[in-house]
Amino acid sequence: MGIFRRFWSSEDGRKGNAAILFALSLVPIVGATGAAVDYSLANSARASMQKALDSTALALAKLMPLTQGQLDTQGWQIFQASLGTIAVPMQPSDLVITTPGTGKLVLNVQGQYQTRISSVIGVNNFPVGARAEVTWGIKKLEVALALDNTGSMSSNNKMTELKKASHNLLNILEKAAKNPGDVKVSIIPFHVQTKVGTSHLNASWLRWDIWESENGSCNKSGYNSQSSCTNQKVCTIPQYTSQSTCQNNGGSWVNATWTPANRSTWTGCVEDRNQNYDALDTAPTTTETRFPAIQCSYSLAEIMPLTYTWADLHTRIDAMNPDGNTNVTIGLAWAWHSLTQQEPMTQAAAPAPDLSKYIILLTDGDNTQNRWGGNSGGAIDNRTAAACTNAKAAGFRIYTIRVINGNATLLRNCATDPSMYFDVDSASELESVFNAIGGQLASLHLSQ
Repeated sequence: MGIFRRFWSSEDGRKGNAAILFALSLVPIVGATGAAVDYSLANSARASMQKALDSTALALAKLMPLTQGQLDTQGWQIFQASLGTIAVPMQPSDLVITTPGTGKLVLNVQGQYQTRISSVIGVNNFPVGARAEVTWGIKKLEVALALDNTGSMSSNNKMTELKKASHNLLNILEKAAKNPGDVKVSIIPFHVQTKVGTSHLNASWLRWDIWESENGSCNKSGYNSQSSCTNQKVCTIPQYTSQSTCQNNGGSWVNATWTPANRSTWTGCVEDRNQNYDALDTAPTTTETRFPAIQCSYSLAEIMPLTYTWADLHTRIDAMNPDGNTNVTIGLAWAWHSLTQQEPMTQAAAPAPDLSKYIILLTDGDNTQNRWGGNSGGAIDNRTAAACTNAKAAGFRIYTIRVINGNATLLRNCATDPSMYFDVDSASELESVFNAIGGQLASLHLSQ
């Protein structure tokens, strides 16, 4: 303003024509300055309107389904309560709520900002608005929980905390379902094996050659497997146990015979499929692709396929018991199987735009044993990495949780996104981790 002061105090500035010109020049100057101020205030009002509209959209989504009348009345009440005081007069007709499709709400609000300074140049008001979209209940979820049940989960209260966290997660997901079946969950307890249960005794996707070679009887005592048995010789006359006495008494010295046990004695477990099918979801139609039946080497809770019978899911969580060695690959692979429609589990829905499928993989230790041996040279880690890569490529999103111990790099890389990997230093943190994941899965997402 110094230049204006000097101009006005000079002799020329006090002359009539100069004064008129000076006065006229103030109009555009003040108008331009006022426009900047008004724009800033209007933009602040628009931000407040957007925030209030977002809150209104989320609140209405949680109340759906509502009639149009209910949307209009309750929407305005929520919006007005969230908005506070702004420089834009608002009335109910300024808020328009529509439902352009099933499970979708679109909210538009439009008002007129009353200028404070720009009126000197003839601008008395201009429009300010906001828009929000929200989905409600249209998204369905299928979630597979691959949970480490190895012996190390008995330490540091890990199994107790895992059960508590899992129960809370189930409660969150149950509440997120608008209709029965909108959210389904499978539970995959694993150690070196998984347990599918003896109810699948006659399933076409099982293979029995390995089980039958390890479970049976030899007609020569002391040999407990097919390979050791059939390398022995016996006499066709059982009371003779040496070749000479056998043949001297009219018998023949022949290979021993292995008789497989009755399959009804199978305890319900399976082990890894042949490589590389152990890291894929290939349909089990051949010996190589079928799942090898095996006697359970440790206690283990049975797999529960996708269901929304929440009481059964809670019961299965309670049945988990820590025992055995670690094979993360088989847990992840069976979680994947539970989310597809083909055998060995067929409860999953077909892929669809309104359906999301997630795997939550939790382990507390390094891979130690699979069907082929230990983790020498990272052999089992390689199988786990392959299963992770293949499942993600097939469109499944993976959360991974490391509980105190385990291969952090392997699990971090397995997660779909770094934000979906959780490193837990204390078992007591599991509840908050599962709550966070449950909240993400159940949340509604705004698109503006």
